[in-house]
Amino acid sequence: MKIALGSDHGGFGLKNLIKEHLENKGIEVTDFGTYSRESCDYPDISQKVGHAVVDKSHEYGILICGTGIGIGIAANKIKGVRAALVHDTFSAHATREHNNANILTMGERVIGPGLALDIVDIFLGTEFEGGRHQQRIDKISKLEEQYTISEEENI
Repeated sequence: MKIALGSDHGGFGLKNLIKEHLENKGIEVTDFGTYSRESCDYPDISQKVGHAVVDKSHEYGILICGTGIGIGIAANKIKGVRAALVHDTFSAHATREHNNANILTMGERVIGPGLALDIVDIFLGTEFEGGRHQQRIDKISKLEEQYTISEEENI
């Protein structure tokens, strides 16, 4: 398994903790930044992680900012990303099983490190159920096709 990981300055500490946690489990991690607490713009990080997941060079992405909100909104602008803001273990399980989320977002200022690591483990360890849920994902994809343009079309 290969994970794309990123944060802005508000999620820098939790990102590093998650990176160490995953590497200790033998999971390959690509750290897309940021690399300090110096202020930066979360959409830049979301774009890097989102593209790594959409182009399938990484199976999943994890994004962290202060709340997990902004970084997830930015990620969800990328065609093919299904980023889910999660701050509890039930939602971590449900968003993989029902929504087939491919990026997990969290807020360092919202949850503690122990819960964050549990959420990561549950998110990465839960399989998509398919079935009736696939029909809903297909409808999301149709909406995405109808209302978004690719980067090539935007040039």
